[in-house]
Amino acid sequence: MADINIRTRPNGPFLVEGTFSLTDSEGNPFPLNSEKPAIALCRCGASKNRPFCDGAHKSSGFESDERAPAQ
Repeated sequence: MADINIRTRPNGPFLVEGTFSLTDSEGNPFPLNSEKPAIALCRCGASKNRPFCDGAHKSSGFESDERAPAQ
């Protein structure tokens, strides 16, 4: 199993941590900075830098804070 963690942020992006690649629908890789410990992926749809988060969720009215089921 890969050592990747994806976290949701309240009313914000998905944070992806670990070593991974990200490709578009045609299989072309997005350039990723290997020095960054995580990247933020947009889930509000308002980012001008999709699929990456640019902070647009803060002013777009996006609200979402899914929680995992209690164990």
